[in-house]
Amino acid sequence: MGHGPSGETWSVQRWRSRSQVSNLKYPEDYSRRQQEVAGWPCTIETYKLGDIYHCTIANVDPGARIARADGSTREVAEAQALEKAARYLGQTRRFPVD
Repeated sequence: MGHGPSGETWSVQRWRSRSQVSNLKYPEDYSRRQQEVAGWPCTIETYKLGDIYHCTIANVDPGARIARADGSTREVAEAQALEKAARYLGQTRRFPVD
């Protein structure tokens, strides 16, 4: 294993040039809401990153991600994610609690 000039085995760049910082993309048009999907309470998060909308659907209680999708508009991304989530949650078995 080679060592760097300072004797360290690895180094971390601790600063970023202005051009690197200006190229970073930040989420825009963020929304978060709760909705029931196939009988399960879910959280739907949607945001725009660059020119693409991203949608994530998660179960409310454990917070496990169920489905996600990307699209050119918010409506397309959410429709695709909701379709996947409904399909997956529709296959989930529920056991009665006594």
